[in-house]
Amino acid sequence: MFIKVLRRELKIAFRKSAEIINPLWFFLIVITLFPLGIGPEPKLLARIAPGIVWVAALLSSLLSLERLFRDDYLDGSLEQLLLLPAPLTLTVLGKVCAHWMVTGLPLLIISPLIALLLSLDFHTWQAVALTLLLGTPTLSFIGAIGVALTVGLRKGGVLLSLLVLPLYIPVLIFATGAIDAASMAMPIGGYLAILGAMLAGSVTLAPFATSAALRVSVQ
Repeated sequence: MFIKVLRRELKIAFRKSAEIINPLWFFLIVITLFPLGIGPEPKLLARIAPGIVWVAALLSSLLSLERLFRDDYLDGSLEQLLLLPAPLTLTVLGKVCAHWMVTGLPLLIISPLIALLLSLDFHTWQAVALTLLLGTPTLSFIGAIGVALTVGLRKGGVLLSLLVLPLYIPVLIFATGAIDAASMAMPIGGYLAILGAMLAGSVTLAPFATSAALRVSVQ
């Protein structure tokens, strides 16, 4: 069931290419505006790079979250998914993984370009790539809970942001801390371990919480 849902979501996403391009384009625009706004000073850019990268990643994740279950809810297929004999958690897991592959994985792929724009050295770029690898799936899993709670609301975007943003703060803190430590040639293993623990916890618990929220919202 997980593989079927994953394939279905990826096919739908590639048919609607704007769902892939818009968050990525937004991320690149935000990253590009800072060098243009504050000047091309390499030391200054490298100093503020952790905050720039992760605030942009967080906002681009929010940009695409609302559509995670909304289209299925509007066309009635979400109710059909709830009635399937397969566990709903597998369906949720497939949809969230597809969402990350469409919105989070491209950020990881273009991380060398980010390093070039923000004048980051090789070790700092490695930290950026590792934090994106561990942090962006956590954003998708946490965000799925908020989407499931607001899927039945007409204007749930603002409420979704209010629900999800406070839960994103720990990821933001430790990810930016890891990049900042790498820029000063300090060890980042502790930061990555905490991000990995957050990812493991969200992968384990978020599908169950999202499934329960969907059942409440659809009824």
